[in-house]
Amino acid sequence: MHYTLCDCILDIFQNSVEADSSRIVLDLLQSESTLIFKLVDNGKGMDEETLKRVQDPFFTDGIKHKNRKVGLGIPFLKQTTDMTEGTFLLKSKLGEGTWLDVTFNLKHWDTPPIGDVVSLIISAMTFDGDYELIVNRENETEKNSYSVARSELLDVLGDLSQATNMILLKEFIESQEIDN
Repeated sequence: MHYTLCDCILDIFQNSVEADSSRIVLDLLQSESTLIFKLVDNGKGMDEETLKRVQDPFFTDGIKHKNRKVGLGIPFLKQTTDMTEGTFLLKSKLGEGTWLDVTFNLKHWDTPPIGDVVSLIISAMTFDGDYELIVNRENETEKNSYSVARSELLDVLGDLSQATNMILLKEFIESQEIDN
């Protein structure tokens, strides 16, 4: 299992990038008692049979990771929501993309800590690939909300693999978490 919810979310996000999505929308909606994580992509999608099988930890398509015999991201996500009174809804259509809606119950004693949201967003923005990412973040506890698009960050900062630009990206995301 992942150490934090952000680790789990990043793992699932990586699936979207690896499914050749050109557009990914990631919503992180937080209150005192819940963290709602929604992800919509326009990647390869899955047929009905694959959609059922991806929830099995002993299933992998063998394409993405040729030497791996298991796929644990979605099974760990589902297990976390099941054991902590959260919710899990996964839909997909082959050739059209995938839609995921998960609620984590932050009040349950077995729910992992949220983790570092700033690092999650930075990591998602800097994955290799040609994709648009839109992050919508709302934190009711901090009375804070913002949206940020990867294309806008690339326009302003340029190459996100350069150290100086990474520092600026981190400062910007941190300011959004605090100032709004």
